[in-house]
Amino acid sequence: MILGSASSTDGLALDSQSVGSKEQLNEDLNRFLKLLITQLQNQDPLEPMSATEFTSQLVQFAGVEQQINANANLEKLLKLQQTSQISSMVGFIGNAVEARGNTVYLEDGLAESTYTLDVNADDITITVRNAAGLTVFTVDGEPGIGSHDFLWDGKDKNGILQPDGAYIIIVSALDREDNLLDVSQTVSGRIIGAGAEDGVVSLFMGDVVILMDDVISVKEPSA
Repeated sequence: MILGSASSTDGLALDSQSVGSKEQLNEDLNRFLKLLITQLQNQDPLEPMSATEFTSQLVQFAGVEQQINANANLEKLLKLQQTSQISSMVGFIGNAVEARGNTVYLEDGLAESTYTLDVNADDITITVRNAAGLTVFTVDGEPGIGSHDFLWDGKDKNGILQPDGAYIIIVSALDREDNLLDVSQTVSGRIIGAGAEDGVVSLFMGDVVILMDDVISVKEPSA
């Protein structure tokens, strides 16, 4: 998604909803008024129809119109909020971010990630898989408690450089009884775009979508 496209597309969709509701209300009201006029013209002068029912219906139409106008105002506020969100994300473009997750973007033979252990592990295996789910690289990791960096040079087990793109880094930590341990992971990379859709703000690290809520830090990209 290109920066700004989400705001314009969503704004048009929101506007069309309120406009469509307004047009439908006008059509229903016109049909009601025509029917009311016909009834009044053909009523018995000696037994005129009661005004209570159609007065109540007019009040209902007025209430619906007020609700549509209120919804239109809310849609405008949402559109302004999304525009503001996208404007605030411009500063991320070109910079590097660290975010929670295990999907990293390999760029120019470099993919940066970290993993953190709450307890010491007996065995750590780091596996890199491509977008097709195939394992391209495996290496033993550091089993000590704390945070550890993992920098992948983009080469597979045969030393062949892999193409730029999204890769999944899986860190498997086992204790002495071969039980899986909890591992928290982060990825780092350069942001090339941003967007907002349905109230969700996202940054684009190449082909990898990073949610704003998952961003931990922002810094200038390394040389």
